[in-house]
Amino acid sequence: MKILMVAPEQIPVPGSGSVEICMLAIAKRLAVSHQVTIVSRRGSGLPRTSRKGNLTIVRVPAGSSLQYISSVLQYAKGKRYDIIQVDNRPHYMAKVKRLFPHTPVALFLHSLTFVPRTSAVSASLAKADLIIANSDSLKSNLSRMFPKQASKIRRVYLGVDASRFKPAGGSRSSGAFRVLFAGRLVPRKGAGILIKAMGVVRRTHPGARLTIVGGGKEEYVRKLKSLAREQGVPVRFAGRISHRRIHHLYRKADVFVCPSQRHEAFGLVNVEAMASGLPVVASDIGGIKEIVKHGTNGFLVARYNSPEAHAEWIGMLAGDRELASRLGRQARKDAVSRFTWKKTADRLIAIYKTRKH
Repeated sequence: MKILMVAPEQIPVPGSGSVEICMLAIAKRLAVSHQVTIVSRRGSGLPRTSRKGNLTIVRVPAGSSLQYISSVLQYAKGKRYDIIQVDNRPHYMAKVKRLFPHTPVALFLHSLTFVPRTSAVSASLAKADLIIANSDSLKSNLSRMFPKQASKIRRVYLGVDASRFKPAGGSRSSGAFRVLFAGRLVPRKGAGILIKAMGVVRRTHPGARLTIVGGGKEEYVRKLKSLAREQGVPVRFAGRISHRRIHHLYRKADVFVCPSQRHEAFGLVNVEAMASGLPVVASDIGGIKEIVKHGTNGFLVARYNSPEAHAEWIGMLAGDRELASRLGRQARKDAVSRFTWKKTADRLIAIYKTRKH
């Protein structure tokens, strides 16, 4: 099949945004058997076109949202594809469908961020031949918000590169208990809740240490640092780390914590942590519970806005290294058996083949 994938306008491919990371990983798997082109924005230091085997990445001008979609349409005009996938941008998808009325066009949604329940979004979604959601939670939310489109929605889980995200060799140290957070530093991701939780954990486990990976607005990061000082919690703020290098951080941790305070459609970081052999303590919210199984590969926190509730499970793992190790081994098994990019690509192509004209 000839497949066109249209990326959002904000970050070039390859890039460190989760949507771009997912698109490239899926495209590489699809390109084993199909001709795949990703259209993305231009980025400094990146060529206008990159080719590797059956995968081509074309980068077009993107001064504004309008300029970007115009550039995408200009590139695609007159070409032939068997399927077109537009990621996370319903209005772009509708414009692409207008240009390709006889080609199946799919909208791959990674979250609810770009699909507020408005008449404009509803009108755009009506143009899609297929809507792909990355979890059952996202699928059910979309079906409830846009009932007329429910029959078009399919669920395709995201994946992980299990050969790169893998446990560190040898047994984990019995010294400091190392807690890891990775994500955008915005209030909804819950880093502040985690810092407070660590304050509670350290009363009984003074060796517990926290590393926070990710960037955010300077003012908010300052607030988090000040909170850590108030709580007497030693925190290493590692800042933004390229996705190409982030697997090294997972290997140095004993547990991964995802204290999200608002709906997470999937939560890619949890799968990366699990593949790295880490038990996960995560908010019981959105699609997270489709990945983290309570008491099997980690723990789900029902009262996720309570620092004490997170502290209870982190403390349990800090106090029982054998339990942490057992859950971590199961986490690795679950990630490898359920969440690989090959599985993602295979399911996606099976869905696309049913729609091929």
